[in-house]
Amino acid sequence: MPVLSVLIPASNEEALIGQCLEKVLQSAWPHAVPFETIVISNGSRDRTAETALEMRPRFAEKGLVLQVLDRKEGGKLGALNAGDHVARAPIRIYLDADVEVSEGLISQIYTALDTPQARYASGTLILATPKTWATRAYARIYAQVPFMKHGVPGAGVFAVNAAGRMRWGTFPNIISDDTFVRLSFLPEERIAVPATYTWPLVEGWSNLVRVRRRQNAGVDEIREYYPELLRNDDKPDFPIREKMKLALHDPLGFAVYSGVALVVRLTGGNANGWTRGR
Repeated sequence: MPVLSVLIPASNEEALIGQCLEKVLQSAWPHAVPFETIVISNGSRDRTAETALEMRPRFAEKGLVLQVLDRKEGGKLGALNAGDHVARAPIRIYLDADVEVSEGLISQIYTALDTPQARYASGTLILATPKTWATRAYARIYAQVPFMKHGVPGAGVFAVNAAGRMRWGTFPNIISDDTFVRLSFLPEERIAVPATYTWPLVEGWSNLVRVRRRQNAGVDEIREYYPELLRNDDKPDFPIREKMKLALHDPLGFAVYSGVALVVRLTGGNANGWTRGR
């Protein structure tokens, strides 16, 4: 039986799932018992499942199991629940298909979560190099936000052990699964391991606005349906003086970052129907 399951929901990720799995395959794993990887293709209209299946022989060569579920239904939360249903290990890593893990991340997360106490873990986030000017400018400020620098955001990668996974049943049908899981743990129950992973921001002004709108809607949804979780929120303050320092140091970056937030605040809008922009 594996000691850790890596669950990767993937919808129309033919272009990215191969590299995501390649990084998982290259993971350093000094432990005697192997881990398993489960790709859950949900509502894909491309070769996501087939591309993942092509990696199975290489996983087998290293003594690792790669399982691919091809669900006709879309929806990330349904994919996570389907993956949980077949996962065999007590420790679960939930990994987005556009993330690339470093060699030591999976092993360090396993070590951090190998305890009977309920724990949540993630790695040290590195933003992928943006391609568009707007995202480059936005990223420079986003990386300096106190929560991103000092918290355990879990964007793209979060993990829990068996006691932690018992904090909830099936994943609820909400926008922000990572926020829901993170806030299901006290700050002192969250662990940031030093190993890194690379996570991309969306490209272009319009996509940044759409994602920010969806992030805000996700937080509002938590506040409405799970208000008790908010007491576990430990986001550090972002005081005006720190914002002014960033604005003086990088006026263009700050203008783009604050401009996206302002547009979302002024226009509101519905976050439904959102798709991730590449």
